[in-house]
Amino acid sequence: MSEKDITIPTTMNAIGQDVLGGPEVLHAVELPVPQPGPSEILVRVHATALNPTDWKHRALRGLFLPAPPFVLGWDVSGEVVATGVGVTLFQPGDEVFGMLPYPHGHGAAAEYVTVTARAFARKPANLGHVEAAAIPLAALTAYQAIVDTANVQAGQRVLIHAAAGGVGHFAVQIAKARGAYVIGTASAPNHDFLRSIGVDEAVDYHAVDVTETIRDIDMVLDPIDEAHAIRSLNTLRPGGIVVAIRGGKGDELRAAADGLGVRGVSLLVEADHAGMDALREMAESGTLRPTVAGTFPLADAAKAHALGDTGRTVGKLVLTVD
Repeated sequence: MSEKDITIPTTMNAIGQDVLGGPEVLHAVELPVPQPGPSEILVRVHATALNPTDWKHRALRGLFLPAPPFVLGWDVSGEVVATGVGVTLFQPGDEVFGMLPYPHGHGAAAEYVTVTARAFARKPANLGHVEAAAIPLAALTAYQAIVDTANVQAGQRVLIHAAAGGVGHFAVQIAKARGAYVIGTASAPNHDFLRSIGVDEAVDYHAVDVTETIRDIDMVLDPIDEAHAIRSLNTLRPGGIVVAIRGGKGDELRAAADGLGVRGVSLLVEADHAGMDALREMAESGTLRPTVAGTFPLADAAKAHALGDTGRTVGKLVLTVD
């Protein structure tokens, strides 16, 4: 398919907000279709997934973004419809997926996005756009924690907090693919799900204080907060590491870890073609499978946000864009 075969409109639908607040602040907006600059691609969005960072930025001041108006969203699965100067990885007609650069590349809750080509990868051939859109931000976070940061090896013991959540359920699968023994925390009703994705030992965090009872862990993935990550240091064996993904700068975590002779780091996910391509290979081999908790049309983004606000979903929420 050539670029001249694709009709690109001048305007597009998106979901924006003018003020911070609850899901009710989200509303439909009409915006110009962006144009790809050098090294960028223009992607027609087929699906975009939600992450906790979406509802937090929607509601709270003082995070990464300036005050609204803005369009949120980072996860994309779609089709390349135009390329900027210098792009060699993709051409119009290619199906791709990826994460818009976090945090300032937001804007996936729309019909079209532009993004640097090397933030994306080809969509897994065995997944539809809904499942593919569920992967990027959450799975890339897990991959960068487990593979790039902790370099988890076969036989190591990995503790994953909130293992039924978006990041957590990908982290379980990535750690298992590396040959690790995985302990996952979740409420008791989610334990069957954890076992279905490979968890070796499921722990009910309502019944047990994991940070006081689990020991000899090589790597902890903690998506809760810095205080909880500091407590998770108690679970480590010498030389172990806690990777916090909601730990801010992580200065207190690092200091506490240094005092115990272990490592503690705070990770902020980065857009990464190589990481996305590794996730594509895992998805195509069947070792990584996203769990979709629910789908909503783009126009019903507020309903999806309201469900996300409950904190009780298993896997990912996805918006479909027609």
